[in-house]
Amino acid sequence: MSLTLQVLIGLIAGLALGIGIAGSDSAFAHTLLATAGPVGTIFINAIRMTVIPLVVATLIVGVSAAPDPKAVGRIGLRSLVIFVIVVSVAAAFGVLLGAPLLAAFPLDPAAVDALRASATNIEGAASGAVPSFTEWVIGLVPVNVIKAAADGAMLPLILFSVVFAAALTRVAPDRRASVVGFFEGVQDASLVLVRAILALAPIGVFGLAVPLAAKMGIAAAGALVGYIAIVSAICIAFMALVLYPAAVVIGRVPLREFARAALPAQGIAFSSRSSLAALPALLETVSSTLRLPPTIGSFFIPLAASMFRAGAGIGQTVGVLFIAKLYGVDLGTAQLLTIAVTSVITSFSVPGVPGGSILVMVPVLMAAGIPIEGIGILLGVDTIPDMFRTTTNVTGHLSAATILARGERAA
Repeated sequence: MSLTLQVLIGLIAGLALGIGIAGSDSAFAHTLLATAGPVGTIFINAIRMTVIPLVVATLIVGVSAAPDPKAVGRIGLRSLVIFVIVVSVAAAFGVLLGAPLLAAFPLDPAAVDALRASATNIEGAASGAVPSFTEWVIGLVPVNVIKAAADGAMLPLILFSVVFAAALTRVAPDRRASVVGFFEGVQDASLVLVRAILALAPIGVFGLAVPLAAKMGIAAAGALVGYIAIVSAICIAFMALVLYPAAVVIGRVPLREFARAALPAQGIAFSSRSSLAALPALLETVSSTLRLPPTIGSFFIPLAASMFRAGAGIGQTVGVLFIAKLYGVDLGTAQLLTIAVTSVITSFSVPGVPGGSILVMVPVLMAAGIPIEGIGILLGVDTIPDMFRTTTNVTGHLSAATILARGERAA
């Protein structure tokens, strides 16, 4: 039985038991809640334990080990620019569409109040006054990076990691290699821990689902269905309104030709939930069907498949907004901006493990001051959203390839 199915069974069992004991004062209900709650908390704490070293190490290794733009040439620099722009637009899309759609989705006020009360004691929950935009900008530069890590201030920590890695590229190669090698070891060890923790995800998700459903009742199941529908719809809208028009208008590829060329890779991505599984189809499409310059297939597509995830920009922002609504956390402009910026940066460090994009949501939640307990629930229903996110990733690869190819032809 696959891990995905095990997690889904754990989620359904937890929701069913939680709904069954909602409002009950029986000894069984008290015992179940007293047992399940700590189990879920331990699972979340275990994830949090690995997130900071994993994200920091991945960013430092990725940035410092990347080829120098001068050596890569114009295609490498343009690729990175396209990656950042498309993922930024995807994150903005997720915030601008996700916020009103989720606001229109009804939740039981009493259930939200109960979750809000339970979240007040959760470390990292939003509290105090919302910072102004000026305070938010000043807070991006940490006075003490160790304290920022201890406080869970993820966006300042992420920005420090990127700047530190950029500085490493100016260090002598032998000394740089030793530092990068250390962080590669941290990255590998963190991934081993993450895989071990995810093996226990069915139990952890069960522990998180029981108290959530006990407080929300049947509204918990309806909220998850709404979340799945909203993420899937936004991914479809982003492809239809951004990626396809970009390929047609900027990449100068006829709509019918682009749509037909994208279908094979999209089909594999949707069914396998893996951008790497769709890589052979992508290479065949850019070389034989779209007939793009050779450098697109030999350099850009493999690079895109490994680090370019437009779907993550949507999935992370909408997921964070959903958890904020679930726990009754009101988000200000500064927090929404934090969510968008952190989502863009962390999308380039998604680990290659099942549920990796959900795990990378933890820094986004921590940066915005939102309780992270909700990610365990999202792990249980991630199969369908992940299908649409991965299809969005692959469509983004092809759309960006047509744009880059137009510049290559001109050159």
